[in-house]
Amino acid sequence: MTMVLSHSSITPSDPLSEVLIVLGARSGGRTRLEAAGEWALSFPKKERLKLVALLRGECWIMVPGQVPQRLRSGDVFLLGSSAHSIASDPKIEPIDGAPLYAEPGCTVVRLGGNDTVLMGASITFAAPEASFVIDALPGFLRLDRTSEAASAVSRTLDLLDAELGRGHIGGALVTTRLAEVLVVEAIRAYVAEQGAGCVGWIGALADPHIGGALRLMHGEIRHPWTVASLAARVGMSRSAFSARFAERVGRPPLDYLTQWRMLRARQLLKQPGGDTARIALDVGYLSQSAFGHAFKRAFGYSPKQASLHWMPEPAASDLIRT
Repeated sequence: MTMVLSHSSITPSDPLSEVLIVLGARSGGRTRLEAAGEWALSFPKKERLKLVALLRGECWIMVPGQVPQRLRSGDVFLLGSSAHSIASDPKIEPIDGAPLYAEPGCTVVRLGGNDTVLMGASITFAAPEASFVIDALPGFLRLDRTSEAASAVSRTLDLLDAELGRGHIGGALVTTRLAEVLVVEAIRAYVAEQGAGCVGWIGALADPHIGGALRLMHGEIRHPWTVASLAARVGMSRSAFSARFAERVGRPPLDYLTQWRMLRARQLLKQPGGDTARIALDVGYLSQSAFGHAFKRAFGYSPKQASLHWMPEPAASDLIRT
């Protein structure tokens, strides 16, 4: 069972929650790996976010472009869409780990014992623009085991593991919400640990000026924003704001605003009774024609064709793989 985040649970000025909703963020379930002796598993690149905690033992993780990292009990890490390998020793040639989780309902893999135990929870996306979130995060982020973020993640993973083993009524809803909390905790940890080094709109949320502008764009999406008006609202000059926004977010302010408006519009068009003229106004377009042209430039098809181009629901077996 998958659950989609609800708009009723957020405030309009919470850009992260809004983006996760618009992109169809949902729990991808949890996976567990128990192993002993010599072992190594590789996993391909996949469009999802995954948070993993090493509950017991030690192991190594290998991510392309980075040196192998040794993990110890209590360590927590975030994976983006990057391919990766996990092993008892980085010198061991890994086997493909994805088929081990391929059977529907298979969430636990055991390799010879339980000297090493890892548990992960993932978030997948229904919309094809998952990169809007994934590209704004590192392919791999290790959380300091002594940090508040790692402690919060570990506690939540413990709750998730316990809930999955209880079989009580309402368990599917509880586990879904816990998995969603895990991803938000990971993103918070990324922003807290990287600080000014964060690149992308997620990192920019921590910037008092640029984060304020992002919250204005999300909270007042239909407002006729200009670079000058945004700059004035956050207390910066037009030129300084424009340069800083592009540096922190990776694109100019109005480019970001247009992209967000189009993503939001497409979500609204998918809802029953979605009316193009009303939705155009809702996302800040007085002209239905201008809205249609902007929508087609963004997605390659018209607003009327939106329902034909939405990514289908992922199969249940796809939601549980590492």
